[in-house]
Amino acid sequence: MGWIFEQNRPIYTQLLEQIQMRIVCGVYAPGERLPSVRELAQEAAVNPNTMQKALAELERTSLIYTQRTAGRFVTEDAALIRDCRRRLAMEKIEDFMKAMQELGYSREEILALMQQDQEMEERNEEVRV
Repeated sequence: MGWIFEQNRPIYTQLLEQIQMRIVCGVYAPGERLPSVRELAQEAAVNPNTMQKALAELERTSLIYTQRTAGRFVTEDAALIRDCRRRLAMEKIEDFMKAMQELGYSREEILALMQQDQEMEERNEEVRV
């Protein structure tokens, strides 16, 4: 999972989102030690202070925690990770619905399109089998 940044939003916010995504997707497993601030900053090609700011915010939300002298770790609280995953999913759905409504689709039309897409996907699965 590479680091991709948009020009019109603060980098630290995007770092925060991308690390959250890596946690909820299992790239960083519960209880796993995270790379150091310097390692993460180098990997993302950002200033270590910016990475530190993003990690501090994740720590504030309890998604990660610090063990003195041992580094930062992903929470082992499965419910917290699940809640974060659901919140991120709801944000994506909201963005999708807004974009589709801007294209002129009603909620019912969006749901119908999604149903059609699902049916096409199922037919394609049957052909592959």
